[in-house]
Amino acid sequence: MALQEGYYKICSEKFQKVNPFILHILQKVDEEIKKGLKERITVNIAGNNRLIPVQRVTGEDFCVVAQILKNHPSINGLDVRYNLISDAGARYAAELLQKQLYLIYLNLMFNDIGPEGGELIAKALHENTTLKYLRMTGNKIENKGGMFFAAMLQINSSLEKLDLGDCDLEESTVHIGHMLKENHHLVELHMCKHGIKNYGFQQLCNALYVNSSLRYLDVSCNKITRDGMVYLADVLKTNATLEVIDISFNRIENAGANCLSESLTSHNRSLKALSIVSNSIEGEGLVALAQSMHENPALSHIYIWGNKFDEATCVAYSDLIKKGRLKPENTDVEPCVVDGHVYLAEVSNGLKKHYYWTPTYGDVYGHSTNAGFALVPVGQTL
Repeated sequence: MALQEGYYKICSEKFQKVNPFILHILQKVDEEIKKGLKERITVNIAGNNRLIPVQRVTGEDFCVVAQILKNHPSINGLDVRYNLISDAGARYAAELLQKQLYLIYLNLMFNDIGPEGGELIAKALHENTTLKYLRMTGNKIENKGGMFFAAMLQINSSLEKLDLGDCDLEESTVHIGHMLKENHHLVELHMCKHGIKNYGFQQLCNALYVNSSLRYLDVSCNKITRDGMVYLADVLKTNATLEVIDISFNRIENAGANCLSESLTSHNRSLKALSIVSNSIEGEGLVALAQSMHENPALSHIYIWGNKFDEATCVAYSDLIKKGRLKPENTDVEPCVVDGHVYLAEVSNGLKKHYYWTPTYGDVYGHSTNAGFALVPVGQTL
């Protein structure tokens, strides 16, 4: 039975109104399935779609969607970001994770899911062996929900990529640190807006001495200062696994940048990308990081916009680009000369420029705008 027909049938049985947005998406998916494509399909019912009329998906709507997608062999991804699923729909998401044997990607970002819903989803993942990538971004599961996710990750051995950013988990960093010591399958972890601060970051860094799987760590927007960089710099001296680090929108200043520069110059040869956007770094620290790129052949991507550029900074990064050491698509600045002086202009490149939204034109998953995912690919879907 086609997905569209199944949707009509279940809505009729439940005396539930048909959501025209869901119906439209399922019709498109049916057409793709009929083409007999070899690659499996991600069903995209994102509530922030600006190209077609959208009626946001509720918990009741999601109940029907989950029923028709159970054990559908052609589908391995579901994106329902920016909808109204709430804790009611989280129950059906948990059931889907227990019964859908092909799902590797689930995006529940910004769906008003709270602690109870977070608990249900985390517990469902105790026995799930197929899901590789879960986005819970923006759902306020709070510390209670965070504890269940930390516990789950000590058991689950299939999940490779997890986003718990902006989930109000300010007290769960210690538990996530314990998890990282036990879990050797997670490849990518996003923890932005957790209020980690230096103490919490120290707990994470302590775990990274032991962890041998994490390749991408996002701790952007976490009130981390230069003292936190002392811990990270020390980890980078011995950790040979981390390839991408995002510490954007913190406050590491020159002292923090210098700490990182020393490790990247003399010790680390595994890190490929570093984002230090908006960190109150001035010329001294920015130039030190530019110099480390001359010594470190592994570091290929660096993002520095939003800091305090002086002429030495502009010249240093201009030289890196001109000499071919830093490719223009691997940074978020480009040099320009005005009245004989070198300046840096912003370019729309980054580790995850299209992470929270997608443009209406152009390449959504381009390597220059989403470099982090290109460097550390997980599963079929980004």
